[in-house]
Amino acid sequence: MHQTFREEVRVPGAPEPVGPWTYVVPAGELIFVSGFTALDERGQAAGGTDAGAQARFALDKIRQALKRPGQISPTSVSRCFTADREAVNRVREEYFGSTRPASTAVEVSRLVRDDLLVEIKVIAVRPHGRKPSA
Repeated sequence: MHQTFREEVRVPGAPEPVGPWTYVVPAGELIFVSGFTALDERGQAAGGTDAGAQARFALDKIRQALKRPGQISPTSVSRCFTADREAVNRVREEYFGSTRPASTAVEVSRLVRDDLLVEIKVIAVRPHGRKPSA
């Protein structure tokens, strides 16, 4: 019987999850990254009221998260879920470069806190032949 590799990964510098989840779950070739906001280690919203700055902070955390299960880069992201805002899209272009992941844009009335403007989650594909980190 084929057994699929699955692990739960913590992200240094990210606040501890407040519920029964983890930030990163590599499962076989796929890497699922939970939604990241601009929440810093002190529980403050980095970037203030600037949605672009908050998106940059969240994407930087995602970049760090992808490094944990085997040095995965943003070019391995196949799916991105985010709010469709002009400032966020500019930051996404910086982050992904010429790579264009499939995307879902949603509009919500608010996130878990009023000072958080952006939440971004992604699904990445482990590059062929790349082994999970031990």
